[in-house]
Amino acid sequence: MNWEDEGFLLSKTKFRENANIVNVFTSSFGKVRGIVYGGNSRKIRNYLQISNKIFIFHSTKNVNKIGYFKTELIEAISPKYFNDKTRTTVLLSLSSLLNILLPESQPYKNVYKSLSNLLDNFNSNSWMILYIYWELNLLKELGFDPNLSKYRHNITDAGNLTNIKIDNIKYQVPNFLIDRENRTNINKNSIKVALNFTRSLMLNKFFLPNNLIFPKSRILLENYFN
Repeated sequence: MNWEDEGFLLSKTKFRENANIVNVFTSSFGKVRGIVYGGNSRKIRNYLQISNKIFIFHSTKNVNKIGYFKTELIEAISPKYFNDKTRTTVLLSLSSLLNILLPESQPYKNVYKSLSNLLDNFNSNSWMILYIYWELNLLKELGFDPNLSKYRHNITDAGNLTNIKIDNIKYQVPNFLIDRENRTNINKNSIKVALNFTRSLMLNKFFLPNNLIFPKSRILLENYFN
């Protein structure tokens, strides 16, 4: 099966002397794994970096075996933020989450669209808020929607946090996640609580039931908002 598509690099592993096995999240085919020969050459290695947007030419003679990729760079995303630890950690985090949670070869067009939108706005003042919204959208697209808007009646004037219960588990949620039209008073603590909330949901709904290891980069991200 031969096809071509654009996508974001999620992971790469050295394979033999001068090749890599990579996972890419494509717009039409979802997460796909393939072998990139020459992946350790200087030319390809320079752009074969996590979260970079690449064009993929896929070929295989047997649909039951791993295919082969020829790649071209579309946009070098990760090098833009080598001097920004928080944004770099977010790129590693989102790539790891997609790599772990997405099934093979199933298109998730809404997830791809939301990821593209996030990266297009990665330099905006609200980029971290958009990332948290992206995590909630990922949960929804994978089959679990916390439907936070129904808790608006729980919001009080005291503080920026609201206590809710989802499936008999108590969570503390910053108000801006419940009432998305109101983005006032979003401080570092609110972001920290929001990240803790979405992490807890991912753990309870996907990682723990399926015995999956939660990405270290995602855990590290919360430390930047202490």
